[in-house]
Amino acid sequence: MSDPQLVWIVDGIRSPFGRFGGGLREVSVVDLARQTLQAVVQRTAWPVQDVSELNAGMAMIEGGLMVPARQYAMAAGFPETLPSLTVDRACCSGMTTVGLGWRAIQSGARSTIALGIESMSQTPRLLHETRWGSKRGDLTVEDLLMLRNPLAGGGSIARSAGEEAVNRGVGREEQDAWALQSHERYFKALADGYFDDEITPVSTPGGDLRLDEQPRSDSSLEKLARLEPVYGGPTVTAGNAPGLNDGAVALILSGSAALADNGATPLAKVHSHLQIAGTPTSSVYLPGLAIARILQNAGLTPRDLDVIEINEAFAATAVVSIKTLADGDAGLEEQLAARTNMNGGAVAIGHATGASGARLVLTAARQLKRIGGRWAVAAICGGFGQTDAILIEAAQ
Repeated sequence: MSDPQLVWIVDGIRSPFGRFGGGLREVSVVDLARQTLQAVVQRTAWPVQDVSELNAGMAMIEGGLMVPARQYAMAAGFPETLPSLTVDRACCSGMTTVGLGWRAIQSGARSTIALGIESMSQTPRLLHETRWGSKRGDLTVEDLLMLRNPLAGGGSIARSAGEEAVNRGVGREEQDAWALQSHERYFKALADGYFDDEITPVSTPGGDLRLDEQPRSDSSLEKLARLEPVYGGPTVTAGNAPGLNDGAVALILSGSAALADNGATPLAKVHSHLQIAGTPTSSVYLPGLAIARILQNAGLTPRDLDVIEINEAFAATAVVSIKTLADGDAGLEEQLAARTNMNGGAVAIGHATGASGARLVLTAARQLKRIGGRWAVAAICGGFGQTDAILIEAAQ
């Protein structure tokens, strides 16, 4: 652990993920960040004076919050001298903050905090054409939560995801089956106490929110099959896609010197970070390509992975990415599917866009330690055909 190039995940914590308009609706994104940042520092007893930078990922910056990361740092009571950066890579944002911390520590930073956060419930509509007035004609109000792809003719991301999935041999039944599995795995993990030390309560005007609000315990293949596809697409429904959610995740990353100086036992080691991009509608399979490449760079194969986390931007994303990673090997595909999102994914937990990438890293690291494995990977698509991947190694 004395190698100055090593980057360690000290620990992390997340808020419950709230439903759109649910328990976190009245909590400002700044207050959500404050509570989550203070919780991770309290849990780890990590000295904030030893943190070199705070990187915050958030996808809906257009909502009007100026310099969010700086506001989060001040709200949490961090030193005024702490540099901060806000990142917008859409859904990739939270994972990118982990990658930025990895790079910073390899360049000499002692420790960093990676924050992923989103309040989709508080994302406003945008009223265009009003700055200089309009004497005649209609005004345009844009709802950012329609999640359109301006690089693909302004069409629905959900529709293009379904079309790409079908083109790669993954139909509606497979996507519904994965969605049901996501809920089933989540509730098993919940019953086993897996989330007990991952989630920190959030204080709201209506009381403390302690549990994720999105998971549905009564989900079934029959109910999923009755749902109509959204936005005229072929397969994606409200049942095999996550909701619009609120939530925050914070992780502390450290170099070896700070780890030793603070007497901390790390959760895991960040081996590497990778970003790739493809066509504007490639997101449904891009995580599979990113995982393959980060493994190749490390001299590993998919069979070496003990834990895989792929964001369920849609159930199709996980299924198609696994198929892509297996590259035609049916036996390997089955093995990889069993190791992917073992405690449920975003279809069950929810997808707070800026936060999900950080959640995947936290979940992958915790699950790796839980099962005593060696290698884990987390990958997430976003930003109109971009993907981040993080390769994680056990701390031992």
